[in-house]
Amino acid sequence: MIVILLKFVHILSIAIWSAGLLCLPFLYVQRRRLEDDALHRLHNFTRFIYVGVISPAAFMAVACGIALIFLQATYQPWFSVKLALVGIMVMIHVMSGLMILRLFEPGQTYPYWRFVAVTVLTTSVIGAILFVVLGKPVWSIDRHIAGIFAPGALGVMLGELIAWLR
Repeated sequence: MIVILLKFVHILSIAIWSAGLLCLPFLYVQRRRLEDDALHRLHNFTRFIYVGVISPAAFMAVACGIALIFLQATYQPWFSVKLALVGIMVMIHVMSGLMILRLFEPGQTYPYWRFVAVTVLTTSVIGAILFVVLGKPVWSIDRHIAGIFAPGALGVMLGELIAWLR
């Protein structure tokens, strides 16, 4: 029962996080033609969406995902690809937060080419995550790197760098 609840919260929070990251560039483009009170309202709304909706959803998605890793013991090559794609999504999230800080300074604008690039990148990453998670493709791993995907391999590889393992 707990796994079902965690999956529900995980999927719901991913949907909110993804939708929010797709909506932010549309809000950034609106910055160009606004001034004074309308600009401050857009800034407040954008910050509220980022801080009050998208960031908590991202946190819940990651937290529930980590819990599901331990509950379901998913150690497949597709899952490693999914984690890499989620890492890219986290970078998009952080860059969006930095954009909010910079964009609403006096004289700043959000170029249309950046809007297109960020929207295409975000859509591609979300689509790739959906493809990998829903398709669970079977990838063969070269036997030379198979050890990297084994549970606990990072601790073995970096054992000398981890102080409490010495």
